[in-house]
This record gives sequence, C-alpha cells and structure tokens, in this order.
Amino acid sequence: MGGSSVDPKNGFFIGEWGSLGCPTPQRIATYSLSPNRQRPLAGAFNAAIFNTFRRFSAQVLYVAPPFVAAYVAMNWAIDRNHYLNSKPGRLAEGGDEE
Repeated sequence: MGGSSVDPKNGFFIGEWGSLGCPTPQRIATYSLSPNRQRPLAGAFNAAIFNTFRRFSAQVLYVAPPFVAAYVAMNWAIDRNHYLNSKPGRLAEGGDEE
C-alpha cells in the first residue's frame, strides 16, 4: 500500500499512521520578539485621551438631554414643594393656616 493509489471504495490512501502522505512543510518563517523589547502600553495614554473624547462626543447628545430635563423637573418640584409648604403658599392654595 504505497503511493497515492485510488481505491474506488475508500478513496485515496495517504499513508500509514504517523507518516501520512503530506510532505513536511518547508520555507515557514517564524519571527519572535523578546518580551524585554516589547512595549505593551506604547501609545496607550495618548490613545486613551482621544478615544475618550471621541466616545464622549458621540454619546453626549443621547445622554445629556434626559439628565437636563430630569434636573429641571426635580428643581421645579422642590421649589414648588417649598412654596406650597410655606405660609404664602398655603394661603394662595386656599388651605387653612396651621
């Protein structure tokens, strides 16, 4: 059973276990860099500043208006509550003074 003979029932025979018919790979270049020569945080600080600004400017119009509206509504409600619980507020709303 040698070579790559065609068997009509089983297909191609590519070799015995451990020496399959695939030739050994050649001309494979591998490159490596010493861990002491790598710079894992190269440009991280600079990229963080600009990436943060880009992401903030892209999302600020989605986030800021609801917060501004909630702040204005809450500020109005607090002021109205203080007014209604004061002496002029109770008189203006028609309640009796206690």
